[in-house]
Amino acid sequence: MNDLPHARHFIDGAWTESGTVGESTDPATGEVLGTFADGGAPEARAAIDAARRAFETGDWARDRDLRARALFEMSDRMAERRDELVGLLSRENGKIPAEAALEVDLTISKIRYYGALALTESGRASEVKPGLYSMTLRQPAGVAGVIAPWNSPVILSVRSFAPALAAGATVALKLPAQTALTNSLLYEIVAATTALPRGVFNAFTESGSSGARLIVADPGVDVISYTGSTHVGRSIMADASASLKGMSLELGGKTPMIVFDDADLDAAVPVLTKAITTFTGQFCMTGSRILVQRGVADALRTRLSAALEAVRVGPGTDPTSQMGPLIDRANADRVEKEISDAAEYARILVRGGRITDGPLAAGAFLRPALVEVDEVDRPIVQQEIFGPVATFEVFDDEADAVARANATEFGLAASIWTRDVDRPLRVGRELEAGTVWANTWAVIVDQMEEGGFKQSGVGRLNGERALEEFQEIKHIVHPAPRAS
Repeated sequence: MNDLPHARHFIDGAWTESGTVGESTDPATGEVLGTFADGGAPEARAAIDAARRAFETGDWARDRDLRARALFEMSDRMAERRDELVGLLSRENGKIPAEAALEVDLTISKIRYYGALALTESGRASEVKPGLYSMTLRQPAGVAGVIAPWNSPVILSVRSFAPALAAGATVALKLPAQTALTNSLLYEIVAATTALPRGVFNAFTESGSSGARLIVADPGVDVISYTGSTHVGRSIMADASASLKGMSLELGGKTPMIVFDDADLDAAVPVLTKAITTFTGQFCMTGSRILVQRGVADALRTRLSAALEAVRVGPGTDPTSQMGPLIDRANADRVEKEISDAAEYARILVRGGRITDGPLAAGAFLRPALVEVDEVDRPIVQQEIFGPVATFEVFDDEADAVARANATEFGLAASIWTRDVDRPLRVGRELEAGTVWANTWAVIVDQMEEGGFKQSGVGRLNGERALEEFQEIKHIVHPAPRAS
């Protein structure tokens, strides 16, 4: 046990421990991978205080060249340790290596994008009346509290703290215990950034919520960026209300994948299959609702069922694996129960469910499931499952498709499959979703904003808007009349 790696926190430029030590396990085997300092409110307090000192006493908030230089260097440090980070993320999080590599590679480019954006954002100026000059300046909001989840800890934390740093904010970051070793490697990469001043970036790992709650409620934190469940997002908004913090919340999703009669099923079926199984369905944009027009419902039902049954489930160490385990056995058991409960009111097309025998039984493995549902008010349609489970729903026309797609409280993303060149715009305009893909899925680019409608969140990440989430706008009025 003493030979196993040990993860620590990184606060005020130093590596710190906690009184409590936890264990990180491999979700594919249950094997202990290492230990970690398990933080909480004391670590959050130290992180907030360090970030506040750095913001108020250093040059970070005013020096955009420094911010760009630090972010460019940070991306280089991550590129240098890319393979190490991919391997650890795959092992600890359960992603197959290709999916872990996708996460890390997208993260490297994202840091570089925000390094560039640190140099390019600007305000406005105008002589609004003769001799009356008016200008707006963007300046950092202060300390940014970032809380990110275990399902994609590298990219989802960077997606928040990179624009925060680019904007000139300082950061107190909380990451979850399920990926403690991966978290610590990320902290190491940031700590190796020589251009980053002490206290600008502070991060800790905790298995509980006391540290996260302090970040949310503390008046020393000026803006919150949270990615996670809608239930927790509501609590964060309530707890932060006393200090009227800025708030960016990307919350749950229930992505409808809308397949029309004229869709190319040869192109659609492989993507629909990946939409259900990528990251083992532990993804806010998982294609968890397959909506199909009646004319091709039989064909798609048959083809998609066969594709899901053929998915090779296994550990990331097996190069033939197409889908890894869930994050832990408790979540695998939870999703298994969701499938069993659905059998009482829906038709099970592909049973999927827990793997309870053979070499995979010791891990958190689950085969993908497909459940046909007629009524949109059923729990499996309305609730985010966060596993490789999709509903199969039949619609008649565009109006019916839109009504069904909009019938949940979520509005994060949607996908439209058709050969009609106008339909994606026509139907997409009516969908209550922050992102709509046409004949594709999960294409996300750094330059364009993403976020949710309805209960899928507030604010936006990616693109120029992400910087604005961590900035205040100051209006300066300067009378300078013409000399008489």
